[in-house]
Amino acid sequence: MADTEKPLLIKRYASRRLYNTETSDYVTLDDIAGFIRAGREVQIIDLKSGDDLTRQYLLQIIAEHESKGDSVLPLQVLTDLVRSYTTQAQSVVPQFLAMSFDMLREGQSKMMENLTQIPNPMATLPGFDAMQRQQQAFLKTMMAGWTAKGTEPGDETSAPADTGELAQIKKQLAELQAKLSKL
Repeated sequence: MADTEKPLLIKRYASRRLYNTETSDYVTLDDIAGFIRAGREVQIIDLKSGDDLTRQYLLQIIAEHESKGDSVLPLQVLTDLVRSYTTQAQSVVPQFLAMSFDMLREGQSKMMENLTQIPNPMATLPGFDAMQRQQQAFLKTMMAGWTAKGTEPGDETSAPADTGELAQIKKQLAELQAKLSKL
């Protein structure tokens, strides 16, 4: 069994083909994105020069998803990122982004833990079970692809069908938070 604590080593050959050293087969960018979504770290090395190409390929994966309409990054965030390369903020932005994603993963993990805790004093409220299912679906939808270690990437409930349902879930979440703060 592979050691998942070590990054998965991918070698790029002169032909630009990517080779998975664990399974001894060639992989695509989609395969690499799948490894990452499953919680695996990857490292992509140029076989001839030994250069680390990981950043270049991760940016390529992001660019392909954004160009296909799988937009995650709002236009303003992309604009700010471009600006950060030409300003003094450049030194702060990477740290800020890393801390933000760490907090997001930690918050997701804690929220899912709190939602599944037994016994739960909120369970006595009418309609709590339905609300809990909706919150879990909402969180999983919002965090799709950002699975933290210890969560199951394939364990997803169906996503809300439209933005109206999403707005309803947000409203119910706000109501639940208000009830929690009153307790």
